[in-house]
Amino acid sequence: MFQDRDEAGRRLAERLRLYTEDAPLVLALPRGGVPVAAPVAEALGAPLDVLLVRKIGAPLDPELGLGAVVEGDPPAAVLDRHLIALLDVDADHLAAEQRRQLAEIQRQAALYRPDPEPVDVAGRTVIVVDDGIATGGTMRAAVQALRTRAPRRIVVAVPTASTEALSLLAGLADAVVCLESPEPFHAVGGSYADFAQVQDDAVVATLRRLRHPVPRDGEPPE
Repeated sequence: MFQDRDEAGRRLAERLRLYTEDAPLVLALPRGGVPVAAPVAEALGAPLDVLLVRKIGAPLDPELGLGAVVEGDPPAAVLDRHLIALLDVDADHLAAEQRRQLAEIQRQAALYRPDPEPVDVAGRTVIVVDDGIATGGTMRAAVQALRTRAPRRIVVAVPTASTEALSLLAGLADAVVCLESPEPFHAVGGSYADFAQVQDDAVVATLRRLRHPVPRDGEPPE
């Protein structure tokens, strides 16, 4: 069990040091992924930004993901067509959910970023961090949307995940780094002693501090 997201991030950073020479970009899935990604970015001397992704919930169960909306120009909607057909979800619900989640993405982008545009990922090693993965649907959407922006390599990095999610992501990301995969896997929060909700102001403060590269081992920034 991890004490909190900061400790999980520091332990995850040790596993990711091999990417230091790639001059990577660290992208966190907000909000819970940000305090995990912060120690990773600091250890690698990498810039930290967020990748804004919002789950598209099912009509009677908002926690059941039918896919996700991912920021971009234009935004990308990655849908689970099989599940949508199985649940007989109508097009009106999908359209309304996508509009609602896109509005939240726009709100978060305006709040979290001093610059209007996300960091360019083309040709870079991108490390995508969250505090954990249960089903993998949201992270899958994030990776698929990122792939269209031509990164050199996509690395998914999390402290904890279900084995099902890891299997799902193994064929999508170039590498998946996970510290633990407990069985049975009930929820991400079960791997943390302190799993308090992360507030917007904490995300803003962290991004303001780490959006630009951090000098490593006392070296001056390039």
